[in-house]
Amino acid sequence: MNFSSLKQFIAITLGLIFIISCGGGNTSRGTGWDINSKKGGFQYNTEFNDQETGPGLVFIEGGTYTKGQVQDDVMHDWNNSPSKQHVMSFYIDETEVTNLMYMEYLDWLEFVFPTEEPRYRQIYEGALPDTLVWRNQLGYVEELTTNYLRHPAYAEYPVVGVNWLQAVQFAEWRTDRVNEFILEREAFVQKDVRYNEVETNSTFNTDAYMKRPETAYAGKMDSLVGKRGEEKKGDSIVKVYAGVEKGVLLPSYRLPTEAEWEYAALALVGDREYNNYRGKKKYPWSGEYTRSSDRRTEGDQLANFKLGKGDYGGIAGWSDDGADITIQVKQYPPNDFGVYDMAGNVAEWVSDVYRPIVDDEANDFNYYRGNVYTKSVIGEDGKAEIVASDQLIFDTLPNGKVLLKRLPGELQQVAIDENETFLRENFSESDNRNFRDGDTESSRNFASGKPEEGIDQKPETTQMYDAPTPPKVALNADGELVREYDRNTNRTTLITDEVRVYKGGSWKDRAYWLDPAQRRYLPQYIATDYIGFRCAMSRLGSKSQSKKRARHKRKG
Repeated sequence: MNFSSLKQFIAITLGLIFIISCGGGNTSRGTGWDINSKKGGFQYNTEFNDQETGPGLVFIEGGTYTKGQVQDDVMHDWNNSPSKQHVMSFYIDETEVTNLMYMEYLDWLEFVFPTEEPRYRQIYEGALPDTLVWRNQLGYVEELTTNYLRHPAYAEYPVVGVNWLQAVQFAEWRTDRVNEFILEREAFVQKDVRYNEVETNSTFNTDAYMKRPETAYAGKMDSLVGKRGEEKKGDSIVKVYAGVEKGVLLPSYRLPTEAEWEYAALALVGDREYNNYRGKKKYPWSGEYTRSSDRRTEGDQLANFKLGKGDYGGIAGWSDDGADITIQVKQYPPNDFGVYDMAGNVAEWVSDVYRPIVDDEANDFNYYRGNVYTKSVIGEDGKAEIVASDQLIFDTLPNGKVLLKRLPGELQQVAIDENETFLRENFSESDNRNFRDGDTESSRNFASGKPEEGIDQKPETTQMYDAPTPPKVALNADGELVREYDRNTNRTTLITDEVRVYKGGSWKDRAYWLDPAQRRYLPQYIATDYIGFRCAMSRLGSKSQSKKRARHKRKG
């Protein structure tokens, strides 16, 4: 044996030893059995590398920052006390959701649920943005009410007139359409299934596909499988679905939490320099001014905001931010994460329920107030129940707008019960929006009014979150819409569990609101001409997308 052959032999031997010792390849370290054997046994995606970045998203590497550290507090409301928080890595939309993106959603709804059928009409109408938000008693903007959403001139402008609930439903729809595309791309279903098998009585839903894949496409899934949808095991052909263990489908698109949104706005370099060391950061970009200091663009505005009283865009041809209302996305430089318009243009809905104080004593990791835990409804056959087209449930909002709760094909959901909470330490109930704040156990009393008559009667005005009762909307015997308003004048606050946070400042706001830490709130059913939204997605697996890992990772 010559030297070259000896080297080759040694290399092969060492490789085999390494594979055997580590259980490498497709051999289990637990049992020694083959994984993904064609003869049968355990099947798993052992070649998964990294989570795919979904359409429109930018990766945000998580880390530590000071949440709620505002540069200025001219209002002296102190409703955002600073707290040290850690945010896990996630993804966020590069830009706000545009009119073009939202029009695609509306087009799909109108095609799948034709408005000619009365029972489907409210599905489409419930998703429509409120274009009347542009109207003003002393202003002429009527052309915007008819053109802003649909006209091509505004295609790349951020969508407005969308309330928080509508934004959530858009994110859910987007999840299903993206994953439907991935299934076709990865050959788990046949080509063009997403066009040819659109069923009114059963639309594709990611969660339903994960739990009951055979029900997808109105129960025709087994006849629509692609090349990867069938595998030979022994002497038989079995159906293969893209379950969780395959790692093919993406997690849900959703609204970002307040902590995620603020962290993404602060950005990497700026957060390290200003937030961690100096203690404050005024804008999503580096610097203390709204104008660019770059020699090529010196003096240009860095965001779309209200420059002063009666000044929404500056003097024409000079000192101009380029817009009098909203503006096309990507018109200003991105921040250090590569995210556009985190200040100005439109303010943005986030998923959190508003409370004046962030409870960092309870949690300083991926902080979020708004958890309402649910579970799938399990039928008598032991399988998760699917929403059918004759089971449509609509929700009438306080402003009279009607929204569909769940599309046909989605999983039926119900609040968790004591079976999931018994003897748990991490959560005890389904609805956690009031946890440690505003509930009976922790309420503070504000003696803001006189007690009502009666010795043992507690006055309503002493409750911590004594907000007005939302208007009640109902149909009378004649089929007419009747609205009942809360006429009580002794209410202490506007805060309820249906009030959501929005961030970022807008074209109607002064520079004060461009600070990423600033926060405001509105009822979740309200839409405006200055609030839009962008989506986020959780990161699965490693904290970093790069090869940077734990420094002392064991080799071999």
